[in-house]
Amino acid sequence: MNARHPHSVIPPYILRRIIDNGSELQQRCARQTLTHVQTLMAHSHGKVDAPLVTSPGELVRDIYDAQHKETLPGEQVRYEGQPPTGDVAVTEAYDYLGVTHDFFWQVYKRNSLDNKGLILSGTVHYGKDYQNAFWNGQQMVFGDGDGEIFNRFTIAIDVVAHELSHGVTETEAGLIYFEQAGALNESLSDVFGSLVKQYHQQQTADQADWIIGEGLLAKGIHGKGLRSMSKPGTAYDDPLLGKDPQPAHMKDFIKTREDNGGVHLNSGIPNRAFYLAATAIGGYAWEKAGYAWYDTVCDKSLAQNADFATFAKFTIKHGEKRSGKKIAAAIEQAWKDVGVL
Repeated sequence: MNARHPHSVIPPYILRRIIDNGSELQQRCARQTLTHVQTLMAHSHGKVDAPLVTSPGELVRDIYDAQHKETLPGEQVRYEGQPPTGDVAVTEAYDYLGVTHDFFWQVYKRNSLDNKGLILSGTVHYGKDYQNAFWNGQQMVFGDGDGEIFNRFTIAIDVVAHELSHGVTETEAGLIYFEQAGALNESLSDVFGSLVKQYHQQQTADQADWIIGEGLLAKGIHGKGLRSMSKPGTAYDDPLLGKDPQPAHMKDFIKTREDNGGVHLNSGIPNRAFYLAATAIGGYAWEKAGYAWYDTVCDKSLAQNADFATFAKFTIKHGEKRSGKKIAAAIEQAWKDVGVL
């Protein structure tokens, strides 16, 4: 797998708000997490020959426990087919890695993240009160949160699937993690993360909540999750975290040097476009709208530095190719509604 960039689920702007507004302990946790994320960015992993499964569609999960240290992978605690350990984080990681694998195989006939049968590895209990989860190009890593702001990071299936989906985007499109291409990279992980959750719950586009990270915010925090795909900018409004800063339309596009040019911020715009397309089309979002996005990611003529408008045109083209003119029109309208086209 070609691991160009480690990805973490809590954007730096949320950690900075905690450093500004939190208690001493909260500030310390957030500062440690932020420093660690920046170290991850500096040390991108090279290409690693990961172990692969032998038969297409076969699921092999390998779960480790870091025992609150920051050493990977940690101690192996559960391998494919072994019984539950009684540790809820191990169970959730094992189950949700399985659901994500199943989704990509059943829906898109994709053989694991790299389409070559990559074994899915995950490490739980990473660090002490670690306020993040990340994909490092080889495996998933989950912190336990601090219990005051964030719950354990295995709690939300879409967060697990979001991080794993970076592996799909890396393998296929290799979208550069900067400005619009980077925001597309983040948005694709939200799209697939949400689709995995919808698939798991067998929800239609109209039934879904379109919230990323439901259950992740601890009960004292005023918010529904990390991001809202249906209404970017409304996921949380809390004295500690501030107000969700995501824009929903190109007129509010944020130009910034932080967060790799706003990759976690401006992803709200393509997120809303996907939500609008999926709800306009109706039925299961992973079918027609999902396929248009998936086909676009797998299209080798999509440039690694593609901007929103380029990506949008590809989704329209693939929507028509697979599902016809009516679907393409719904997708085109969605991109127009968010000001991309």
